[in-house]
Amino acid sequence: MINEAHHWFLSPEDDQKIREVFKELRVRYKDYKDPWGFNLDLCESTLRKLIPLYRSYFKVRVFGQENVENKPYLVVANHTGQIPLDGMLITIAFAFDISPPRMLRGMVERFLAQMPFLGDLTAQTGAILGDRGNCEYLIDHGESILIFPEGVKGISKNTPDYYKLRPFSQGFYRIALQKKTPILPICVIGAEEMFPFVFHAKKLATMLKMPSLPLSANLIPLPSPIDIYIGKEIIIPEHMSLESTDKEIKENVYHIENTIKHMIVHGLANRRPFFDFIRKPVSKYLIREFRTKKKI
Repeated sequence: MINEAHHWFLSPEDDQKIREVFKELRVRYKDYKDPWGFNLDLCESTLRKLIPLYRSYFKVRVFGQENVENKPYLVVANHTGQIPLDGMLITIAFAFDISPPRMLRGMVERFLAQMPFLGDLTAQTGAILGDRGNCEYLIDHGESILIFPEGVKGISKNTPDYYKLRPFSQGFYRIALQKKTPILPICVIGAEEMFPFVFHAKKLATMLKMPSLPLSANLIPLPSPIDIYIGKEIIIPEHMSLESTDKEIKENVYHIENTIKHMIVHGLANRRPFFDFIRKPVSKYLIREFRTKKKI
Protein backbone atom coordinates (compact mmCIF):
# COMPACT_ATOMS: atom_id res chain seq x y z
CA MET A 1 0.00 0.00 0.00
CA ILE A 2 2.81 2.40 0.86
CA ASN A 3 4.47 2.11 -2.55
CA GLU A 4 1.32 2.42 -4.62
CA ALA A 5 0.61 5.46 -6.83
CA HIS A 6 0.53 8.71 -4.89
CA HIS A 7 -2.66 9.84 -3.20
CA TRP A 8 -4.70 12.11 -5.44
CA PHE A 9 -4.00 15.05 -3.08
CA LEU A 10 -0.26 14.33 -3.19
CA SER A 11 1.74 15.96 -5.99
CA PRO A 12 4.15 13.78 -8.01
CA GLU A 13 7.03 15.93 -6.69
CA ASP A 14 6.04 15.34 -3.07
CA ASP A 15 5.47 11.66 -3.74
CA GLN A 16 9.01 11.36 -5.09
CA LYS A 17 10.42 13.38 -2.19
CA ILE A 18 8.75 11.09 0.35
CA ARG A 19 10.19 8.03 -1.41
CA GLU A 20 13.68 9.56 -1.19
CA VAL A 21 13.25 10.58 2.46
CA PHE A 22 12.17 7.13 3.59
CA LYS A 23 14.85 5.44 1.52
CA GLU A 24 17.36 7.36 3.67
CA LEU A 25 15.44 6.70 6.88
CA ARG A 26 15.32 2.95 6.25
CA VAL A 27 19.12 2.93 6.05
CA ARG A 28 19.30 4.96 9.27
CA TYR A 29 16.91 2.66 11.16
CA LYS A 30 18.09 -0.63 9.64
CA ASP A 31 19.40 -2.05 12.93
CA TYR A 32 17.39 0.07 15.35
CA LYS A 33 15.22 -1.75 17.89
CA ASP A 34 12.51 0.40 19.47
CA PRO A 35 10.87 -0.70 22.77
CA TRP A 36 7.76 1.46 22.14
CA GLY A 37 6.72 0.05 18.76
CA PHE A 38 8.08 2.75 16.42
CA ASN A 39 6.98 1.75 12.91
CA LEU A 40 8.68 3.40 9.94
CA ASP A 41 6.14 2.04 7.43
CA LEU A 42 3.30 3.60 9.41
CA CYS A 43 5.26 6.87 9.57
CA GLU A 44 5.52 6.91 5.78
CA SER A 45 1.85 6.08 5.32
CA THR A 46 0.88 8.83 7.78
CA LEU A 47 3.19 11.38 6.18
CA ARG A 48 1.63 10.75 2.78
CA LYS A 49 -1.76 11.68 4.23
CA LEU A 50 -0.47 14.75 6.05
CA ILE A 51 1.86 16.34 3.49
CA PRO A 52 -1.04 17.91 1.52
CA LEU A 53 -2.15 19.63 4.76
CA TYR A 54 1.42 20.66 5.50
CA ARG A 55 2.06 22.06 2.03
CA SER A 56 -1.30 23.33 0.78
CA TYR A 57 -3.54 23.90 3.81
CA PHE A 58 -1.10 25.34 6.35
CA LYS A 59 1.48 26.43 3.72
CA VAL A 60 4.34 25.72 6.11
CA ARG A 61 7.59 27.63 5.69
CA VAL A 62 10.76 26.53 7.49
CA PHE A 63 13.60 28.93 8.33
CA GLY A 64 17.01 28.06 9.76
CA GLN A 65 17.51 24.58 8.28
CA GLU A 66 21.23 25.39 8.15
CA ASN A 67 21.30 25.34 11.98
CA VAL A 68 20.52 21.60 12.11
CA GLU A 69 23.48 19.22 12.10
CA ASN A 70 23.41 15.44 11.83
CA LYS A 71 23.47 14.68 15.56
CA PRO A 72 21.01 14.23 18.44
CA TYR A 73 19.26 17.31 19.82
CA LEU A 74 16.70 18.25 22.38
CA VAL A 75 14.40 20.27 20.13
CA VAL A 76 12.67 22.79 22.42
CA ALA A 77 9.67 24.73 21.14
CA ASN A 78 6.88 27.06 22.18
CA HIS A 79 3.52 25.29 22.41
CA THR A 80 0.63 26.83 20.49
CA GLY A 81 -2.68 26.12 18.83
CA GLN A 82 -5.08 24.54 21.40
CA ILE A 83 -4.46 21.04 20.02
CA PRO A 84 -0.90 19.76 19.41
CA LEU A 85 -0.83 20.27 15.66
CA ASP A 86 2.34 22.30 16.15
CA GLY A 87 4.18 19.13 17.20
CA MET A 88 2.94 17.30 14.12
CA LEU A 89 4.07 20.12 11.80
CA ILE A 90 7.52 20.39 13.40
CA THR A 91 7.95 16.62 13.07
CA ILE A 92 7.02 16.73 9.38
CA ALA A 93 9.43 19.64 8.83
CA PHE A 94 12.36 17.65 10.25
CA ALA A 95 11.50 14.64 8.09
CA PHE A 96 10.60 16.47 4.90
CA ASP A 97 12.40 19.83 4.79
CA ILE A 98 15.70 19.15 6.58
CA SER A 99 18.65 17.13 5.31
CA PRO A 100 19.45 14.52 6.34
CA PRO A 101 15.89 13.67 7.33
CA ARG A 102 15.08 12.49 10.84
CA MET A 103 12.01 11.42 12.76
CA LEU A 104 11.69 13.56 15.87
CA ARG A 105 10.56 11.64 18.94
CA GLY A 106 7.96 13.83 20.62
CA MET A 107 7.39 13.72 24.39
CA VAL A 108 3.69 13.34 25.24
CA GLU A 109 1.66 13.59 28.44
CA ARG A 110 0.62 10.40 30.23
CA PHE A 111 -3.08 10.99 29.51
CA LEU A 112 -2.42 10.82 25.75
CA ALA A 113 -0.13 7.80 25.98
CA GLN A 114 -2.86 5.89 27.84
CA MET A 115 -5.70 6.70 25.43
CA PRO A 116 -7.09 3.77 23.39
CA PHE A 117 -5.93 3.78 19.75
CA LEU A 118 -4.33 7.26 19.97
CA GLY A 119 -1.77 6.03 22.47
CA ASP A 120 -0.67 3.21 20.16
CA LEU A 121 -0.75 5.42 17.07
CA THR A 122 1.42 8.13 18.62
CA ALA A 123 3.91 5.55 19.90
CA GLN A 124 4.17 3.85 16.49
CA THR A 125 4.76 7.22 14.79
CA GLY A 126 7.52 8.19 17.22
CA ALA A 127 6.00 9.72 20.36
CA ILE A 128 7.13 8.62 23.82
CA LEU A 129 5.98 9.20 27.37
CA GLY A 130 7.89 12.16 28.80
CA ASP A 131 10.04 10.08 31.12
CA ARG A 132 13.74 10.83 31.71
CA GLY A 133 14.77 7.20 31.21
CA ASN A 134 12.95 7.06 27.86
CA CYS A 135 14.69 10.22 26.68
CA GLU A 136 18.12 9.00 27.73
CA TYR A 137 17.56 5.73 25.84
CA LEU A 138 16.69 7.61 22.65
CA ILE A 139 19.62 10.01 22.90
CA ASP A 140 21.97 7.05 23.40
CA HIS A 141 20.59 5.67 20.12
CA GLY A 142 21.18 8.90 18.20
CA GLU A 143 17.58 10.15 18.25
CA SER A 144 16.42 13.77 18.59
CA ILE A 145 13.56 14.56 20.97
CA LEU A 146 10.86 17.21 20.58
CA ILE A 147 9.97 18.89 23.88
CA PHE A 148 7.42 21.55 24.82
CA PRO A 149 8.62 22.82 28.24
CA GLU A 150 5.40 24.81 28.74
CA GLY A 151 3.53 21.51 28.91
CA VAL A 152 -0.26 21.47 28.62
CA LYS A 153 -0.35 25.07 29.85
CA GLY A 154 1.24 26.06 26.54
CA ILE A 155 -1.88 25.13 24.59
CA SER A 156 -4.29 26.09 27.37
CA LYS A 157 -4.26 29.79 26.57
CA ASN A 158 -7.23 32.07 26.09
CA THR A 159 -7.12 34.46 23.12
CA PRO A 160 -5.56 37.40 25.04
CA ASP A 161 -2.57 35.22 26.02
CA TYR A 162 -1.64 33.96 22.56
CA TYR A 163 2.15 33.83 22.01
CA LYS A 164 2.87 34.55 25.68
CA LEU A 165 5.18 31.81 26.94
CA ARG A 166 4.27 29.97 30.12
CA PRO A 167 7.26 29.37 32.45
CA PHE A 168 9.45 26.51 31.21
CA SER A 169 9.85 23.41 33.33
CA GLN A 170 13.45 22.42 34.09
CA GLY A 171 13.22 18.67 33.47
CA PHE A 172 14.41 18.86 29.86
CA TYR A 173 17.54 20.73 30.89
CA ARG A 174 18.49 18.05 33.40
CA ILE A 175 18.27 15.50 30.58
CA ALA A 176 20.51 17.73 28.46
CA LEU A 177 22.99 17.96 31.36
CA GLN A 178 23.02 14.19 31.85
CA LYS A 179 23.85 13.53 28.19
CA LYS A 180 25.53 16.85 27.26
CA THR A 181 23.02 17.07 24.42
CA PRO A 182 22.77 20.42 22.58
CA ILE A 183 19.43 22.20 22.58
CA LEU A 184 17.80 23.45 19.38
CA PRO A 185 15.33 26.31 20.02
CA ILE A 186 12.21 26.34 17.83
CA CYS A 187 9.53 28.94 17.33
CA VAL A 188 6.16 28.24 15.68
CA ILE A 189 4.13 31.16 14.36
CA GLY A 190 0.58 30.82 13.02
CA ALA A 191 -0.79 27.92 15.06
CA GLU A 192 -2.68 30.23 17.44
CA GLU A 193 -4.65 31.58 14.49
CA MET A 194 -6.04 28.13 13.70
CA PHE A 195 -8.46 28.71 16.60
CA PRO A 196 -8.61 32.52 16.83
CA PHE A 197 -11.24 32.89 19.57
CA VAL A 198 -10.93 30.43 22.45
CA PHE A 199 -12.11 30.02 26.03
CA HIS A 200 -10.81 27.25 28.29
CA ALA A 201 -13.40 25.53 30.47
CA LYS A 202 -11.01 24.71 33.33
CA LYS A 203 -13.62 23.53 35.85
CA LEU A 204 -15.29 21.23 33.32
CA ALA A 205 -11.89 19.89 32.26
CA THR A 206 -11.13 19.06 35.90
CA MET A 207 -14.47 17.27 36.28
CA LEU A 208 -13.74 15.21 33.16
CA LYS A 209 -10.16 14.57 34.34
CA MET A 210 -8.75 16.24 31.25
CA PRO A 211 -5.68 18.52 31.28
CA SER A 212 -7.42 21.04 29.04
CA LEU A 213 -10.80 21.64 27.40
CA PRO A 214 -10.71 24.46 24.85
CA LEU A 215 -14.03 25.82 23.53
CA SER A 216 -13.61 27.54 20.20
CA ALA A 217 -15.76 29.35 17.67
CA ASN A 218 -14.57 26.82 15.06
CA LEU A 219 -14.28 23.04 15.42
CA ILE A 220 -11.92 22.52 12.47
CA PRO A 221 -8.55 24.34 12.50
CA LEU A 222 -8.51 27.27 10.07
CA PRO A 223 -5.87 27.26 7.29
CA SER A 224 -3.57 29.71 9.03
CA PRO A 225 -0.14 29.88 7.35
CA ILE A 226 2.54 28.38 9.61
CA ASP A 227 6.15 29.52 9.93
CA ILE A 228 8.70 27.36 11.77
CA TYR A 229 11.90 29.09 12.86
CA ILE A 230 14.91 27.00 13.88
CA GLY A 231 17.46 28.86 16.00
CA LYS A 232 21.16 28.21 16.49
CA GLU A 233 21.98 25.33 18.78
CA ILE A 234 22.61 26.08 22.45
CA ILE A 235 25.52 24.13 23.89
CA ILE A 236 25.45 22.87 27.48
CA PRO A 237 28.28 24.64 29.39
CA GLU A 238 31.16 22.29 30.14
CA HIS A 239 31.33 23.32 33.80
CA MET A 240 27.70 22.33 34.45
CA SER A 241 26.52 18.90 35.60
CA LEU A 242 23.62 17.26 37.43
CA GLU A 243 25.23 18.56 40.63
CA SER A 244 24.81 22.17 39.45
CA THR A 245 22.63 24.32 41.67
CA ASP A 246 18.96 24.94 40.94
CA LYS A 247 19.84 28.61 40.48
CA GLU A 248 22.36 27.80 37.71
CA ILE A 249 19.93 25.50 35.95
CA LYS A 250 17.12 28.04 36.24
CA GLU A 251 19.34 30.74 34.69
CA ASN A 252 20.15 28.52 31.70
CA VAL A 253 16.51 27.49 31.24
CA TYR A 254 15.55 31.18 31.33
CA HIS A 255 18.16 31.88 28.63
CA ILE A 256 16.52 29.28 26.37
CA GLU A 257 13.05 30.64 27.18
CA ASN A 258 14.22 34.18 26.42
CA THR A 259 15.81 33.04 23.14
CA ILE A 260 12.47 31.62 21.99
CA LYS A 261 10.68 34.80 23.13
CA HIS A 262 12.92 36.87 20.85
CA MET A 263 12.26 34.41 18.01
CA ILE A 264 8.51 34.83 18.57
CA VAL A 265 8.81 38.64 18.38
CA HIS A 266 10.70 38.32 15.08
CA GLY A 267 8.24 35.75 13.75
CA LEU A 268 5.19 37.85 14.62
CA ALA A 269 6.73 40.87 12.90
CA ASN A 270 7.01 38.79 9.72
CA ARG A 271 3.76 36.84 10.09
CA ARG A 272 1.76 36.34 6.93
CA PRO A 273 -1.69 37.99 7.00
CA PHE A 274 -4.66 35.74 7.75
CA PHE A 275 -8.13 37.29 7.99
CA ASP A 276 -6.48 40.29 9.67
CA PHE A 277 -9.42 42.57 8.86
CA ILE A 278 -11.56 40.41 11.21
CA ARG A 279 -9.02 38.87 13.58
CA LYS A 280 -7.21 42.05 14.65
CA PRO A 281 -10.18 44.19 15.74
CA VAL A 282 -11.90 41.27 17.48
CA SER A 283 -8.67 40.25 19.23
CA LYS A 284 -8.14 43.81 20.45
CA TYR A 285 -11.69 43.88 21.82
CA LEU A 286 -11.25 40.54 23.61
CA ILE A 287 -7.92 41.63 25.10
CA ARG A 288 -9.45 44.89 26.34
CA GLU A 289 -12.41 43.04 27.90
CA PHE A 290 -10.11 40.46 29.47
CA ARG A 291 -7.89 43.13 31.08
CA THR A 292 -10.94 45.03 32.34
CA LYS A 293 -12.32 41.91 34.06
CA LYS A 294 -8.95 41.14 35.66
CA LYS A 295 -8.90 44.60 37.24
CA ILE A 296 -12.39 44.25 38.72
